[in-house]
Formats: sequence, C-alpha cells, structure tokens
Amino acid sequence: MTENPLRVAIIIGSTREGRFGPTVAGWFIEEARRHQGLAIDVIDLADTLPPAALGSALGGAAAEAFNAVTGTLDAADAFVIVTPEYNHSFPGTLKNLIDTHFTQWRAKPVSFVSYGGMSGGLRAVEHLRQVFAELHAVTVRDTVSLHNPWEYFDEQGRPDDLQASGTAAKVMLDQLAWWAEALRSARAVRPYGG
Repeated sequence: MTENPLRVAIIIGSTREGRFGPTVAGWFIEEARRHQGLAIDVIDLADTLPPAALGSALGGAAAEAFNAVTGTLDAADAFVIVTPEYNHSFPGTLKNLIDTHFTQWRAKPVSFVSYGGMSGGLRAVEHLRQVFAELHAVTVRDTVSLHNPWEYFDEQGRPDDLQASGTAAKVMLDQLAWWAEALRSARAVRPYGG
C-alpha cells in the first residue's frame, strides 16, 4: 500500500429493487482495489437513508448515517459514480445525494462507470457531467460503459469480456489517479476558491 494513498469514494447510485448496480459495482471495486496507490471507500445509496428523507427533522440513526456519508465524501480525493441510465438520465436518489452536498465535490475529480441498454448509460453520464461542472468538480474524460450488462456478466459477477472491461477500467482509473494527485497537491498549496 502506498504511504499516502488517494482516497476514492465509489458511489453506487441505484436503489431500485432488483437493481444490477451491485453486480457492476462489485466487479469495478475489485478492479479499483488492484490499482496501486488507491484506498477505496464504498457508498451504496441503498444502504443509506434516501437523501430526500434528510432535512430539519434529521436525528438519531438518520443523522449518523448522513454524517458518515458526508465524512466519506469530505475525506475523498476522488469519486467514481456507478450509475444506470433511467429515462435517458441518472437516478433521482443520486441527484439527491449530490445536491445535499456542495464543498465535498469542489476541486476533485469524478469518473463514471455506467450501464444500461444500447447506450450503456452514456446519456446519464453526460447529464452528470453538467451537474458536476456546476459543483466545481472535474470530470474525467474516459468512462467505463457497459451495454446490456445483464446479458454479459457471469454467475461470479464478472463481465464475459474481462480483458476489454479491465483495460477500460485501468485507463479510467489511471486518469482519475492523475487528476486526484494533481488536484490534491494544488488544494494543499492553495485552497480552492470560486
């Protein structure tokens, strides 16, 4: 393990019953953990309280869950969003998580693992890029896009084209790590303003 690893928060954005997100995320988390110099945290929105339920009445266990997610986002040097495409965009629960935080995203890189039908979730990614630009985050150019993944993952939760998918994941993680290191160093020298 690297002495000062880059903290990467992987966020599983779908909460629907029967979702395929945990399968995609499970494979990608394995890929990310093999990448040198990264420390991985996972936020599964299905395991936390829906952000829409968070508000002034937040208390007890709900407050603890929200504060834990906020702490993970604060500590992260970079983010990977694992998202399906719903109705040509991304899930509302993911938007709620993004919107209930602000400074946690600033001057940090965000990359995407998307999945869906023929488009592989790419329309969801394009919408997310606009949202993160407003939050002063930097989105990584290359993505991992899985088209009709439910047809191509085996019983162990791995894609049939493991080499091609693994290569796409490595390229994206290499870019994410470059941006995360550059932006972490820049924030250490001079706090981001804007």
